[in-house]
Amino acid sequence: MPGPSNRRSLVPGLVKGMATTARTMARPAHTHQYPERQPDLAPRTRGVIALLAENCTSCMLCARECPDWCIYIDSHKETIPAGPEGGRDRQQNVLDRFAIDFSLCMYCGICIEVCPFDALFWSPHFEYAEHDIRDLLHEKEQLEEWMPTVPPPPPLDPGAAEPTEALAARKPVRGPRVIRTSASPEDPKAGDAKPDEAKTGDAKTDPTSDDHRAGDA
Repeated sequence: MPGPSNRRSLVPGLVKGMATTARTMARPAHTHQYPERQPDLAPRTRGVIALLAENCTSCMLCARECPDWCIYIDSHKETIPAGPEGGRDRQQNVLDRFAIDFSLCMYCGICIEVCPFDALFWSPHFEYAEHDIRDLLHEKEQLEEWMPTVPPPPPLDPGAAEPTEALAARKPVRGPRVIRTSASPEDPKAGDAKPDEAKTGDAKTDPTSDDHRAGDA
């Protein structure tokens, strides 16, 4: 049990600690009070994958390329009648189910890169934690709700090279190529052309030929 002298030595340390605590409580907080204050996320934050269902053609590229096999797609075919006269009916894939299991997803972004129709996008939304891991399987309706949170694409770099498509679109359109012949009236040298001496009736007779000698015999 500490004596009276030891008790008196504890008082200055206790007062000093309480003074430090009081000064800290009077200062503004350095931490972000989440969720009252949302963090400032980077433009390329990989939060969750959003779906634009109207662009999806059920091509299955994203499901086949996913290394975790966490994308599930169901679809069926519908026949679209021919519109203009003389056309024919064609079939179209209709998306029935598009689900992503985020308990398996490793956020590699391969599905977004391989999508040829811009149906998948990164969203900075990250508040989708669940108490049950089975609830991390999000269906098409939930993926579509995250689409408004997708930021617009960044502007093009002003120092980057211009796309080849834009350069090709500005090329002047050339007219049909005109092939001129020697008999063309537009050719200034057409009048100086010599007639073909090999034509029938205009050929010169060689007096030393065998046919000429046979006629003189």
